[in-house]
Amino acid sequence: MKGTMAFQDTIRTYLDNMAESDALFAVKYANPSKSLSECITYIICQVQKSGCNGFEDDEIFGMAVHYWEESEIEVGKPVNCQVVVNHTVELTEEEKEQARQDAIAKLRDEEASKMRRPSQSKKATENRPQVEQRSLFDF
Repeated sequence: MKGTMAFQDTIRTYLDNMAESDALFAVKYANPSKSLSECITYIICQVQKSGCNGFEDDEIFGMAVHYWEESEIEVGKPVNCQVVVNHTVELTEEEKEQARQDAIAKLRDEEASKMRRPSQSKKATENRPQVEQRSLFDF
């Protein structure tokens, strides 16, 4: 289980910044018997146990710090999941242009496939014989 890369990067950045500003935490953060992947697994297992789907940033960061501060902690089994991180993605101008070109190509391919497909609604009405329906006044 790895969670999503954005989630891992967010946790790593927070822990790195905390280690820079807190010397006591930096010692615990340097523990070679602990790893970021285990920390992520611990967080996801704790979230799963809680039964909740949404957490404040501070709650998740608190779980990450707790993992590093406890010497004996039960991590749990890896869970295959996707984690949503609230952050804004900033694209470069090249990435924006590439996304635009990809969208245009996709639209062009979809329209071309629609044009190649025979129209079934016209054929269905053409093959059906017209049934004359009598009116009540015809009797």
